Amino acid sequence: MPELGPGSREAPGSRTIGVRVADERDGAALAQLRRVWVEERTGRPVDDPGFEAGFAQWWRTEQPRRTFWLAEVGSERSGYTAIGSINVVEIVHMPRPGGRGGRVGQVGNAFVLNAFSDQGVPQALLEAVIVHARERRYRRLVLAPTARSLEFYRRAGFRPAGETLLALDPGEFDPG
Repeated sequence: MPELGPGSREAPGSRTIGVRVADERDGAALAQLRRVWVEERTGRPVDDPGFEAGFAQWWRTEQPRRTFWLAEVGSERSGYTAIGSINVVEIVHMPRPGGRGGRVGQVGNAFVLNAFSDQGVPQALLEAVIVHARERRYRRLVLAPTARSLEFYRRAGFRPAGETLLALDPGEFDPG
């Protein structure tokens, strides 16, 4: 049985919905979840035969610097199926004289399959992130919500962080 997080509960038919920290064995499940989620959003299959290999490479690169959580549904008897995920990159700020450094968590890649989005899975994943942030003593959590997820995060207590974030596409940079 997976390590159940704060959002675990019994689903209809005595299946358990649980949240746990993902590990090196979960790359393929996360790739499949990501594919299904994108296909749900687009309403069609996505023909990308190289996706799984590309995801596996990304997973190997990112796993050491991110904490991933996986939401699953199932049972010991039938096995578990990935239904959602979220991750956090820990950013450690450089200390400065007269100030303090500190850690910030950047939340990213949150997604839950449609069939489970109204069963508390998004909240359970976010709760796991917040517990982690408290344990790691993050000064704050930051994220860039989609238009679709903005109200969810606002209800959870996220507030605008000002207008100081700027972005640059390096391909458009002209040094002259």
